[in-house]
Amino acid sequence: MDLVIVGASLAGVRTAQALRRKGFDGRITLVGAEPHLPYDRPPLSKDFLLGKTDSAALTLLTAEQAEDLGLELRLGEPATALDRAARRVRLSGGDAVPYDILVAATGSTPRTPPVELPGVHVLRTIDDAVAVRDALAGGPRVAVVGGGFIGAEVACAARALGLETTLVDSAPTLMTRGLGPVLGEAMAARHRALGVALRMGRTVREARGSSRVEELVLDDGSVVAADLVVAGIGAEPAVGWLDGAGLDLTDGVGCDALLRATGAEDVYAVGDVASWRSTRYGGPVRVEHWTAAGEQAMAVAATITGTPTAFDSLPYVWSDQAGARLQIFGRVMPGDEVVFVLGGPEEERFAAITGGAGRLHAVVAFGALAEAMRYRTLLLRGAEWVPGLGVPRA
Repeated sequence: MDLVIVGASLAGVRTAQALRRKGFDGRITLVGAEPHLPYDRPPLSKDFLLGKTDSAALTLLTAEQAEDLGLELRLGEPATALDRAARRVRLSGGDAVPYDILVAATGSTPRTPPVELPGVHVLRTIDDAVAVRDALAGGPRVAVVGGGFIGAEVACAARALGLETTLVDSAPTLMTRGLGPVLGEAMAARHRALGVALRMGRTVREARGSSRVEELVLDDGSVVAADLVVAGIGAEPAVGWLDGAGLDLTDGVGCDALLRATGAEDVYAVGDVASWRSTRYGGPVRVEHWTAAGEQAMAVAATITGTPTAFDSLPYVWSDQAGARLQIFGRVMPGDEVVFVLGGPEEERFAAITGGAGRLHAVVAFGALAEAMRYRTLLLRGAEWVPGLGVPRA
């Protein structure tokens, strides 16, 4: 049996490893768009920028490990098309790789700003990170566009290097999508304390400069001086190679609870690109979380090797910034009430729970994992939410 994994990502590598552990003895081909061996992405916006770790430490799979697993690596050859009728994946070099089972693990692609001036970067690949790290070494004035997790981490790294740093975002506060306004503002206060100049509720009208970027003009006419701009304005699931294949590509690859592509018995999806029907949240869900990628890989490997396994793990995401680890269990929903169970929005450490519509939705901790774990137990049990009170202590 020929199994092809498209995407040399964490999800792709973990799928291959899990398949071998579960006894899959067919051929496995791992296709990657980049020429590099598979590597871990989270450190790219943290320790890698600060020079605390190097590219070798990020490797997820060495050539020797790939050989031991019996993997055929096709790196630097992005998939360009899928022919489901012929069961073949077309690669950029023209080859068509046959499959009996296909696993899509192509992740996501960063949205790029409509600016062509040198000095403007995105941060997704290791090559992106090398370019940003090298630019930071020159002591630039840094502007970060986008107040999500990546943008917040890059801003913290720049301040750790002692650089003048401004963060611009159209939202009223940081990481609103993942934290909601109350906890987002709690994190914004920590960034201000680090010396990050926050320009919230603002958008970039244009970037100006002669031979390279020199400043950003915001929608209110104000100007942010910048020799280096890092854009973290979100990402889109990388599904262009699947256009015309007859799959549901509404938001990534639409899947059932087994992470099997809708209407395609021989196609699965894992990682950022997978949108599956969650019983926990009552509808399609797609998450861009490191932990979910590994868990989905194990579930798909189990299903492929004869043990159908639905995926519906509790979402978990973490981010190192502002001197501590921010951790989120579950999902903060729009309009959630927030109750602090340890500390408060202005204290060094805090833990908070959020909920609404009669249910506990999320636990958020900043430097307070032990307290968060107590409430995670209640979250897993589906604890009820009492307005004004939250839930009883675990």
